Amino acid sequence: MKIGIPREIMNQEHRVSINPAGVTTLVHEGHEVYIEKGAGVDSGILDKEYEDEGAIICDVDKVWECDMVIKVKQPLKEEFKYFREGLIIYAYFHLAADLELAQELLDKKVTAIAYETIGTHGRLPLLMPMSQVAGRMATILGAQYLQKQNGGSGVLLGGVPGVERGTVTIIGGGNVGQNATKMAIGLGAKVILMGRNPEKLGALDDLFGLDVQTLVSNKKNIAEAVAMSDMVIGAVLLPGGAKAPTLVTREMVKSMKPGSVIVDVAVDQGGIFETIDRVTTHSDPVYVEEGIIHYAVANIPGAVPHTSTHALTNSTIRYAIKIASGDFKKIIEKDEDLRNGFNTFKGKMTAKQVAKDLGLEYTDIKELV
Repeated sequence: MKIGIPREIMNQEHRVSINPAGVTTLVHEGHEVYIEKGAGVDSGILDKEYEDEGAIICDVDKVWECDMVIKVKQPLKEEFKYFREGLIIYAYFHLAADLELAQELLDKKVTAIAYETIGTHGRLPLLMPMSQVAGRMATILGAQYLQKQNGGSGVLLGGVPGVERGTVTIIGGGNVGQNATKMAIGLGAKVILMGRNPEKLGALDDLFGLDVQTLVSNKKNIAEAVAMSDMVIGAVLLPGGAKAPTLVTREMVKSMKPGSVIVDVAVDQGGIFETIDRVTTHSDPVYVEEGIIHYAVANIPGAVPHTSTHALTNSTIRYAIKIASGDFKKIIEKDEDLRNGFNTFKGKMTAKQVAKDLGLEYTDIKELV
């Protein structure tokens, strides 16, 4: 199979979807790998490093002529012109919050295989590495925007002897939440970690001990925790690519101290804050609503591409090999993890939760092979 790797064009998205080791693996499997010139430069990977592993460096049009395109983030409008029947795109899509892209994929009969829905039983192996990065970055970024010169309240999360520490509330106890918690503890903050599952909260309580206050995520607890927090991090992910629920209302946001910070890692799935009404970019990452700084960048890991690119390839390459085999019948019948990654196939929406959130007709993919 011919496999194309384009340069990412999302604002300040510095990652690339494969590293040289990934190229080695695909070439060894007998595939041809075409990489857009300069695609890996921002991740510290030169074209020659790809060529040394057997890749062909080319222009963007040649990349999109390939049978399969591997990306990091979802295609943007500028890339819709490359869509055609039978094209396979393997990337993060987050379609539940993007009806326009979903419809374009369906109309052009593109096979869209989404990193974020690959997996079963709540285990999402291709989200894990970027969730780890995004969770850690969320706390670091929030601390940065608490600084007065950045418009924040001027609170140092760790305080100093004799001065109260800052409070961080993290809503969601999955990979993002746990990694945000680790960083918040490391910065010396008072940390509240909220989740829906009491059993999982028990495990998190055992993991973090007295460094963290765990609370069940309900309306009352959220309202009280948000009101006392200097920073609130949205770390909620629903399985199946579902749209994130709105958990923090405008009234709750109003209760926060002026200059406090909200970081919504779930913004690419619609966000959990009522006051998050837009997706921001690394070039213009924050806005102020109700006196609170809102950070709503959808590609946080793009800010640390060296780490993110290698971590992502480590996880995505094994499924890329299976997809590139072209044996979709076998995949769909035998591989439940990868089968769940198919969001659109043969002009049909095959991700049940995404279809529900977008109000589109759902088709069981097993009916299409």
